[in-house]
Amino acid sequence: MVVAIHLSVSPELNALLEQLAVAGSCTKSEVLRKAIALYDVAFEAKLQKNRLGILDQNKQLLTEIVGL
Repeated sequence: MVVAIHLSVSPELNALLEQLAVAGSCTKSEVLRKAIALYDVAFEAKLQKNRLGILDQNKQLLTEIVGL
């Protein structure tokens, strides 16, 4: 079963969604589904007192994602 959700966004956010969809060869809905999945991972990490970050190829922390 699929549930439809009405979502109002700013023109800037809509443009970003469109850019991400084109770059990822997917739909804006798929971008939002992936964003929610990523948020879920980040939220679970926070609950487990872990941290979320971006590592380089040598596993050095480049960016820590905070504030989620």
